[in-house]
Parts: sequence; C-alpha cells; structure tokens
Amino acid sequence: MTSVAVENGFPESPFRDQRFTVVDRWDQCANFADDDPRKVLEFMHRQMNEEMDATECSARAIVDFPDAPWEVRMFLARQCADEARHALIFARMFQARGGKLGDYPILNFQYRIICQIPTLIGRLAVQNRTFEAEGIDAIGYGIDEARAQGDDELAEFFDGQFADEIMHVRCANEFIHEMLAKEPRLAMKVAQALSFATKAFGQVVGGDGTAVAKYTISETGRREAGFRPEEIKVASQLAEDRRENALARKGG
Repeated sequence: MTSVAVENGFPESPFRDQRFTVVDRWDQCANFADDDPRKVLEFMHRQMNEEMDATECSARAIVDFPDAPWEVRMFLARQCADEARHALIFARMFQARGGKLGDYPILNFQYRIICQIPTLIGRLAVQNRTFEAEGIDAIGYGIDEARAQGDDELAEFFDGQFADEIMHVRCANEFIHEMLAKEPRLAMKVAQALSFATKAFGQVVGGDGTAVAKYTISETGRREAGFRPEEIKVASQLAEDRRENALARKGG
C-alpha cells in the first residue's frame, strides 16, 4: 500500500494491499471531466473502496461498542453485509468493463473521520445520518443519469443500493431518536460529532471538491429514511446553496 502522510490527527487508513495507492485528499484522486471515458470506471473503483470503508466502519462500531443494545449491533452486522455486497458488485462491474484493481488512487476519508468519533450515537449521526443520507441523494441522481446514458446494468444496481441505503439511514434515525429520548444530553455528543466531521471533511475535500456538486436532495428517499419535514427542508436548502456555490466556482 502506498499512502501519503497521516495528517490532522486522523487515524491511519484501513489496510489495503500493494495494488492500491491510498491518498488523503480529494485533489489527489483521479478527478476526470464528465466527458472523459474513464470517469465511469474511476467512479466504480472509488465507490468500491468507499463501500468497503463503510463495511469497516460498521464492523469497528460493533467492536468498539460491545455494550450497545443487541438490536443496534444486529443492525450494524446487517449493514456490514450490505456494504460488502455493494463493494463486490462495484468491483465486478469495474473489472468486467476492463478495469484493473488499483488503476486509480483511493481515498479512505470516511473511515478516518468516523472511527475518530468516540461515541456510538455520534458515529451513527455521521456515517448513516449524514454520509449515507447524502449517498441517497447521489444514488437518486445516479439512477437517472445511468438510464439517460443507456447504462441499464448500473441503473439496476443503483435501484437496489438505493433501497439498502434508505434502510441504513432509517434504522439509524430510529436508534438516534430512541437514544435521545432516553438521554437528551446525548444531543451534545451528536453536535460535537457533526462539527468534527464537517471540519474534517472540509480538510479532505477542499475548495476544488466542493465545486463538483451537481444534484439536490432526494426528498422521497429522505422521507422514506425517516427524516422529518423540517429536516428535509433544511437539507434541501443547504444542498441548493452548495450547488449554486459549485456552479459559481466553475463560472456558471
């Protein structure tokens, strides 16, 4: 495994074998233009690794919080299975289209951010309620884009992944609400985790990464995932603001 130096106190990346070059920032990845024929292949390669990251984050939560309620631990185990299946499907599609594992750099930002959070409720808030919720938005956009390009295989996979991610977010929402109802002071832990993740994500992605936002939120997906109307409204406005800022950075 080749990797640049660990920065900002983040934990080490999870192990990857010598085929892979692991980088720490978005601008070190292969960020191809929309019309570049390599873009879809690189996307599959990157998503394969991000799904593996999600598997490892959920597995770490099972290990790190052995006293968590049984229902939460079972949910995390199921999430591990779902995310691992997604990673395998991305790998299979990538290789079937001529890709070779390790062709492009990979970024383990999810693992390095999430596994730094010291509370289970904080990890659920960041991994599921934030990163995976934004994944619902991206997949909703990706389904339409894949169908428009005639890529039925990718669109069908996205359909199944969309359902899995909705379940992951909905269950986390339910667990978080239950935890807060029992111990309202945990809201401070959620706020601390989200604040840390926002700052860390900004360090990883930087200005260039924020200039690639192309979609708003999936209101239907978020509603099915258990978000309240007022939360959907706020998320929609934030996504639209990011999209407008991205367009402005790119010159319209």
